[in-house]
Amino acid sequence: MQKILSGSQVKELDSQHVKLAGQSSHELMEAASQVFVKWFLNQGFPAHFPVQIAVGKGNNGGDGLAIARLLHGHSFLVSILKCFESVDEMSSDAVLNFKVLPESIRIIEFEDWNFPEKGILIDAFLGVGLSGPLRSDAVKIIQKLNEYQGTVISVDVPSGLPADDITKEQAVHADFTISFEFPKLSLLLPEHAGFVGELVVLKIGVLDQAYDKLDTSFFFLEAQDIPPLHKVFNRFSYKGDMGKVLLIGGSPGKMGALVLCAKSALRTGSGLVTCHMEDSERSIIQAAVPEAMASWGLIPNPEFYDAVGIGPGWGTENRVGLFRQFLLDFTRPIVVDADGLNLLARNPDLLSLLPKNAILTPHIGEFRRLVGRPSENHLERLDMAKKFAVEYEVILVLKGANTVISLPDGRQVVNSSGNKYMATGGSGDVLTGMITAYLGMGYSSENAALCGVYHHGLAGEIASVSKRRSLIAGDIIDAIPETYIQLNIS
Repeated sequence: MQKILSGSQVKELDSQHVKLAGQSSHELMEAASQVFVKWFLNQGFPAHFPVQIAVGKGNNGGDGLAIARLLHGHSFLVSILKCFESVDEMSSDAVLNFKVLPESIRIIEFEDWNFPEKGILIDAFLGVGLSGPLRSDAVKIIQKLNEYQGTVISVDVPSGLPADDITKEQAVHADFTISFEFPKLSLLLPEHAGFVGELVVLKIGVLDQAYDKLDTSFFFLEAQDIPPLHKVFNRFSYKGDMGKVLLIGGSPGKMGALVLCAKSALRTGSGLVTCHMEDSERSIIQAAVPEAMASWGLIPNPEFYDAVGIGPGWGTENRVGLFRQFLLDFTRPIVVDADGLNLLARNPDLLSLLPKNAILTPHIGEFRRLVGRPSENHLERLDMAKKFAVEYEVILVLKGANTVISLPDGRQVVNSSGNKYMATGGSGDVLTGMITAYLGMGYSSENAALCGVYHHGLAGEIASVSKRRSLIAGDIIDAIPETYIQLNIS
């Protein structure tokens, strides 16, 4: 998985790469500019649109100058918005790019800025090296950039955003943010959604070995990370090998949650799925999910099952005794969601009974009830999630945009798949079924959580292509098979 480094580590990463690759820092800047321009050209922006590039004096500005030269070579009408006073102030690599700018590229001083009605603004003013409060002149420049009405594309980070913290100041409002190598942590925070726009991460060829000496607890989960995590089954595998899972949940009026959970477990690949619910509701499962079996009353022989998911639509009335007895009887990893989490929050003594590496999947509201009510600061929430996972030796999946998986060893993995259209009732029940299915197949708790979260998000992306905001949880289930095809998993 890709490390997410702090802003202060980026310079050290570049230095390590330059040393290992025998490549100059200027050549690395050129590589970043080339991948940016390749992405830009693939977007199909009209060539007659004017492109204005706001350039600062640091290496972010150096990227902007190289981008200007390259886009000019593709016949775009490019001009430079100068955000500094003298070339003498610029970084050495930025100066090299300034010197090779074609003479036909117009350089506009700040006081002469005049935005066209249509066009593209590339923000290459301030980068990840930003520290401390913004200077008054920087605030004026950012305010001016935010007056632009066309498409705004920020290079690496929107100017004004710190790399690792939540901004309390002005920042550029971008439509796209093109981050190099890995997403800077601040780009993944919900507080910055209005600044970042659509996040795109582009690789620029930094050697893997350059990361070796740089420590971090944050990682970014991407498509290429998933196939190696999957188990391989052969032609002699049978339904028992694919996992016997038990899903505990459902109650009068809330059986839909259990239905979604069961369907998603089956679509994910479970060999045998049993749903445990109240006797009065069993006909619903048998009609809605004929591939699943039904169970009610006490839970006989829970150790018969390879994995258990508990909570979707379960309710909390008269459940504590059954939950406690189950936790005493079942010692393997489980998935706890929805009302299972609410029961843990109301009865914290049950936390000590959780099997090691149990997977808890709260949304923000359930997280607040379970872990404690933090401020609205997402960084504080992440810190609390990390401490909770370490203390109770569990895996905590904090759901939302950029779902974060906190592991018992202190690592936190940020998911890259998924989109806004998945914010719909039942989406979490689908995830519970998917993760439980992977546990049942014999995946480690960590791999089950990582695969479940990524495939869930990817299924949402696939379903939303034709559904957009009309997407419902059942659409995510229907798209699960396509995730295996796209990731080439048999």
